[in-house]
Amino acid sequence: MRKKLLFTITITLVLMVASMGVFAQAKKITAGAKDFTEQYIVGHMSAILLQENGFDVDLKMGTGSTITRNALVSGQTDLYPEYTGTYWLTYAKHEEVINDPEELYNKVKKEDLEENGIVWLERSDINNTYAMALTKEQAAETGIETLSDLAEYVNENQDLIWAIDHEFADRPDGLPGLAEHYGMNIPEDNIKIMEIGLTHEAIDRGQADITMVFATDGKIKKFDLVVLEDDKQFFPVYNLCVTIREEVLNEYPEIEEILKPIAELTNEAIQ
Repeated sequence: MRKKLLFTITITLVLMVASMGVFAQAKKITAGAKDFTEQYIVGHMSAILLQENGFDVDLKMGTGSTITRNALVSGQTDLYPEYTGTYWLTYAKHEEVINDPEELYNKVKKEDLEENGIVWLERSDINNTYAMALTKEQAAETGIETLSDLAEYVNENQDLIWAIDHEFADRPDGLPGLAEHYGMNIPEDNIKIMEIGLTHEAIDRGQADITMVFATDGKIKKFDLVVLEDDKQFFPVYNLCVTIREEVLNEYPEIEEILKPIAELTNEAIQ
């Protein structure tokens, strides 16, 4: 009887220890996000969706595009929201601009998986493309409505002050490419480079005349800005998708379904 009781207690303890081990081995994910509002929103959304489905999430946010991307490719993070146009032009350095969202998505998805082992989950309708914006007063005073109008004005007057962030100042799909595409001659002294969160405030305070914005940026409405038409189609499509390392998705295939609500987001919803 005593041996039977001891055996029962031993088995019970073994099962308890085993179950504790199962709980200790939580499904861990390191999620990333870049350093602007939309990324913070989607980054937190990803973390919450995963946590609600039993994942232990370490959320790392606030880094620039290149650092965030490199962290994923090197395995320091497991997933983060990225944009089709950013991959195509900035990371892969393709010169061809593809304006069809589905065509670009399919090419990016195929290439990044084959070359880097990165899976692009379902494409959202969010198109966080760059744009240039003026205040309503400045637009009315100068008559600028399109980027071609802007180029003509800049080349004749050269008095507009630009407020842009560090990335836009250097990216091929930013100011350098924009100036070349539209034939703008912008004096270096007219360009103010600052943190991304300060560009709108510079316009509002009269410290600058024109700024770069994202199409999904709620501050366009807040500061009553006029977005200029990209009449020569320089800026590519920037649809948001969750990107994830293939090995991580193979280990946790349920992540694709868990994060599906992100693919249902729109520009209006994110503003």
